[in-house]
Amino acid sequence: MLPIRDHNPSGRTPYVIYLLMAANILIFLSYVGMMDNARLINRFFFDYAIIPARIADGFSFETLVTSMFLHGGWMHLAGNMLFLWIFGDNLEDEMGHIPFLLFYFASGIGAGLIHVLASPASVIPTVGASGAIAGVMGGYLLLFPRARVDILLILLIYFRIFSIPAFVMLGVWLGMQFLGGVSSDPDQGGVAYWAHAGGFFVGLGLCIPLWLKRGGPTYWNRTHGHPPHPEHKYKLSPSRIPRIPRK
Repeated sequence: MLPIRDHNPSGRTPYVIYLLMAANILIFLSYVGMMDNARLINRFFFDYAIIPARIADGFSFETLVTSMFLHGGWMHLAGNMLFLWIFGDNLEDEMGHIPFLLFYFASGIGAGLIHVLASPASVIPTVGASGAIAGVMGGYLLLFPRARVDILLILLIYFRIFSIPAFVMLGVWLGMQFLGGVSSDPDQGGVAYWAHAGGFFVGLGLCIPLWLKRGGPTYWNRTHGHPPHPEHKYKLSPSRIPRIPRK
């Protein structure tokens, strides 16, 4: 299940989203040539990625920020930018450009610290904007729980786009982070599940003042969890499984 868009149009140009996406892409392009050289890329990540043991010892706190602009490969980068594009513009619209930028960094730093708390002795470098983007997703869930999100479902040769409420998609995603977190050893590397879950709740918590400013529960009663403006309508055409003729 891959989210491809939401039905929640933004009222202003998301300049910060454009800036963050450009920065992530350009920084990745600046070092992707090192990926085939283990010594160079390991040294690069040692300097700029989160290494929990170093932060737990009181060093390299700047990597809580620099690691947010590093990715381990093309798919890692593409997935993060897709989620940022889908869910970020609406929060920037609600918060304003500068407050959203500060919110993004606060979510990423909070996610990084939670990752350090989950594995304080780990010496495995951790990179990615996932923690900050998880914070964006947490804020989106609080403000627009019933916004429609289009999902691409791929089952072997079956492809279909269908629309579900944001709380379903984000709830499934969050549940997967918890399942991954309890079933994996953070000291062995892989996906930083606790950073994702932690960033999600950091972002949700940081959005509570904005939600209260909008009216809190009365905001939900007024909008019924939908965006406070007309949703964009996409034409969905169901796909069909190819039929195999029988004799």
